[in-house]
Amino acid sequence: MSASERSRSPAAQQGVIRPYGDTTGDGMVQLSFTLPMPHGKRAEGAAAQLANKMGIDPALVVHAKPMGPDFTFFVVYGRANHLVDVSAVEILEREYPLLTPKEVNVAVKRALRRRLVVVGGCIGTDAHTVGIDAILNIKGFAGEKGLEYYRELRVVNLGAQLSVPDLVARAKEESADAVLVSQVVTQRNAHILNTLEMSAAFREAYPADQRPVLIIGGPRFEERQAATLGVDRVFTRGTTPGEVASYLVHELITRERATHAAKRGLG
Repeated sequence: MSASERSRSPAAQQGVIRPYGDTTGDGMVQLSFTLPMPHGKRAEGAAAQLANKMGIDPALVVHAKPMGPDFTFFVVYGRANHLVDVSAVEILEREYPLLTPKEVNVAVKRALRRRLVVVGGCIGTDAHTVGIDAILNIKGFAGEKGLEYYRELRVVNLGAQLSVPDLVARAKEESADAVLVSQVVTQRNAHILNTLEMSAAFREAYPADQRPVLIIGGPRFEERQAATLGVDRVFTRGTTPGEVASYLVHELITRERATHAAKRGLG
């Protein structure tokens, strides 16, 4: 079905859709979870009951695997009885254009007249550097070169398990324009708590008009959490270096223009 045909379909016009499994509109979904029960028929019955309470009926346990003596991992397949109102879905629209590396370099050179300094790393006990390395290192991600590739960007990758005070100190030492932090470990909301600690530390350490752009990234964040976390931007899974570089140009140029406007107003 073409895009134009989809746009003319009743579901698209009404903004209401149903999950797709074997046939269009059958509502079939698959989910996985773990229960703190030894593997057996009672555990499988409990899994089916849970799926029923989640609105899946009928619910078929298609996979059950012991996870040690006291836990069982399940995959359940069944029909969801819920509809999705597409018109009610809220997303954060990208408000800046995606730029090529050449365009980023030209914009930075023209606006800042110096190299843009980016400091990044993983804070707390988080040792998962794959995400931050994909954005910062020259090898990049998804066919795009990382920020180290950009001539007008100077990148300082601080690695893993970085304390917040050390991050703030290094950002000051490097005169960072932007700070990028990756958080993958989410047990007990560690990613949220670490981010709140970081944003509070930067607010305390810098005057409001001199604070670096704060960016947090990780698979369990939501883009709309930026304000509640005290950061300027949240990037989620699948983000490419080009998206981050384009955002940095947009944000920093916006700040530069605001600063110049304020100075002219005072003058």
